[in-house]
Amino acid sequence: MRELNQRLVLERLRKCGAATRPQIAGDTGLSKPTVGQALLDLEHHGLVRAAGHSLPGPGRAAVVYQAAPDAGHVVGVDIGRRSIRIAVADLEGSIVARLDEPNRCRSAGALIRTVRDSTAKAVAGAGLSPADVVSTVVGTPGIPDPRTGTVHRAPNLPGWERKGLLRELESALGPDLVVENDANLAAVGEHALGAALGADVLVCLTVGTGIGLGVLIGGRLFRGAHGAAGEIADLPYGQDSTARPRRPGPMEDAAAGHAVVAAAQARGLTRARTAKDVFALARAGNPAALDVVGQEAVKLAYVVASVTAVLDPGLIVLGGGIGGNADLLAGPMREALAATTPFAPDIVAGQLGEDAVLAGAIATALDTARDLVFDRREQRRAARGA
Repeated sequence: MRELNQRLVLERLRKCGAATRPQIAGDTGLSKPTVGQALLDLEHHGLVRAAGHSLPGPGRAAVVYQAAPDAGHVVGVDIGRRSIRIAVADLEGSIVARLDEPNRCRSAGALIRTVRDSTAKAVAGAGLSPADVVSTVVGTPGIPDPRTGTVHRAPNLPGWERKGLLRELESALGPDLVVENDANLAAVGEHALGAALGADVLVCLTVGTGIGLGVLIGGRLFRGAHGAAGEIADLPYGQDSTARPRRPGPMEDAAAGHAVVAAAQARGLTRARTAKDVFALARAGNPAALDVVGQEAVKLAYVVASVTAVLDPGLIVLGGGIGGNADLLAGPMREALAATTPFAPDIVAGQLGEDAVLAGAIATALDTARDLVFDRREQRRAARGA
């Protein structure tokens, strides 16, 4: 009962902010002496701290308590084909360290070592030790399969689909590790902090080096039976609609960054080396580039129409290096969708840009970290008692 009271008090402070003992008692239904004892225990273990006193008024000023944001920390990692992004945050979600590194790795082993070393550098840069990290969440392309320890359908990361890779990541980053699909985390990030605040059924369509889709239903991430919900890279498209092992799927072949560049060069835009170049030319009014962008919008509308027929989302958030060009894509996509469905969802630009996956990783880590901090405290107390 004592532990339950402590959890109740701590949850009140985390959800509603700093409060006095009488306020906590009123909100939780606990007696003032019970709240006082719970606060004493929580303060002793560094989970709660005094934050000042209430405003002067009749009687004595009351102590105001708050949940201690530095009682633990979380790490978010975004592994992309071209870059690795890492952030360290406290229990309030405030970023205390940030590190971005280029991904020049040509093997899974090299990438794991780079992620390990960069994460350690970020943690040390925050003035923390590995023991201060309560939870780590990694976003990666593909389908993490905890049962086999493998990441499926991640052809853009060399060697990343080898068996046991998830266990290697756990050995490198610690046991409190969660590995999640990057598009899923982008959806979580936009729902928590970006363009999808308050949305009930939403889809986050990310298009860049690859193509993926994260789905939230009732505000909760939907992974499907095998964790493969949203793997639209394998959606049939064009003449060759066969998904091939260790190769990009048909939809990725048709709509990801390399396809945009190839289409532009086929139209004579030989100086366009990246999809970013193509969109810059389109934004400047180049007719050939505008045609390429229009065709890309039609392909993405095909994806959205397929998803809409099954899920009927209220909102599509565009993200990724290509999806971030919603100012050029959303209009043509809406026009194409109007011919296929009477229930076309709203299409908006993501607000978090390249940080969407990282934001989702931090939000996911915080969901478990706050309980883990309390559980670790109980485990240490039990060990001392033993």
